Amino acid sequence: MLKVENVTKYYGDVLAVDNLSFTINDGEIFGLLGVNGAGKTTTFRMIMSLLEPTKGKITLNGESVGYDVSEQIGFLTEERSLLTKLTVKDQVIYYATLKGMKESDILKKLDYWLDRFGISEYKERKIKELSKGNQQKIQFITAIIHEPNLLVLDEPFTGLDPINVELFMDVIREFKEKGKMIIFSSHRMEHVELFCEKLVILLKGKTVLSGSLKEIKKNYRKKTIRINGEVDLEALKKCNGVIEVKEENLDIIVKIESDEYVDEVFKVVKKGKEITKFVVEDASLNEIFVSLVGEAYEK
Repeated sequence: MLKVENVTKYYGDVLAVDNLSFTINDGEIFGLLGVNGAGKTTTFRMIMSLLEPTKGKITLNGESVGYDVSEQIGFLTEERSLLTKLTVKDQVIYYATLKGMKESDILKKLDYWLDRFGISEYKERKIKELSKGNQQKIQFITAIIHEPNLLVLDEPFTGLDPINVELFMDVIREFKEKGKMIIFSSHRMEHVELFCEKLVILLKGKTVLSGSLKEIKKNYRKKTIRINGEVDLEALKKCNGVIEVKEENLDIIVKIESDEYVDEVFKVVKKGKEITKFVVEDASLNEIFVSLVGEAYEK
């Protein structure tokens, strides 16, 4: 279990993280979200014991984070942290040795992961000769090769095409199934929504929303109705509780203030022709994020 308890971090007089608390259990994928400058990277660095909290404490399985528990943690940074003049093999050996692995074990696992990511031919290539996407694969390998109990992923899908994003996701899910803890950050809300069970949204270092993704979506009042068919759009716009009506591909999208207005919208829709779809959906995480962060900025 990772516990972040009432953690605050100042850089001089600048407050970067303000009284942050959350818990990640074994086998959980946790999302730490926020706009640039929200305090995510500072939080990650404190979890890695690269920075000391000004106040509060962080523990991993009951022990304070520090050098003694560093071998239990894997960290993929948002910034490239590879030594570009080294070969892929030498780079991975260097990082994995720092995590306490023997070279024979490193090489065996390296071959497995290079094959898994379809880049075995790059083993003796220098990092600088690789594309950005393949460099990201190597950086990911350095984070997971020692099979850490806690995996910290800061924007892990940078530079990846959709096929390789899915490949990374498969590996992340496998780590979850093995009981590993995963803390994950991304600006792409659809990625977070795919597999994060719990999350915290930060703004200027302060928590503006936290909890299980399922409950957050359930409790957010605004809903979306997807309709397919011929419907009087002007009549829909005049319905109580309707925020927006727009056409998207073959569907009509109706945004409503809450599900209490669904029946009123349905009364208009059933007067239409060839209605093949009427689906009420929770708001997407992206909608919730934009709404909450936007409102907080305005305060």
